Amino acid sequence: MEETRIAIISIFVYERTASSQVNELLSQAGEYIVGRMGIPYHEKNVNVISVVIDAPATVINSLTGKIGMFQGVSAKTLFSKQ
Repeated sequence: MEETRIAIISIFVYERTASSQVNELLSQAGEYIVGRMGIPYHEKNVNVISVVIDAPATVINSLTGKIGMFQGVSAKTLFSKQ
């Protein structure tokens, strides 16, 4: 079994049309997701999603990369030390 890491993926969705694509990818990774919080910030016209994930680093990096490729979406990952 591959070693897993805990990470937080921070996602900013600026284009509302990309929300369904982001949600589809997150659903596909559902087995690894520990928790998720989404905040619509109407004053700044952005949706902020924070995802806590426990998965192999390759899975986390792949997911972040795929999400970040959508137009109007920005994603970054912060890994735990362990």
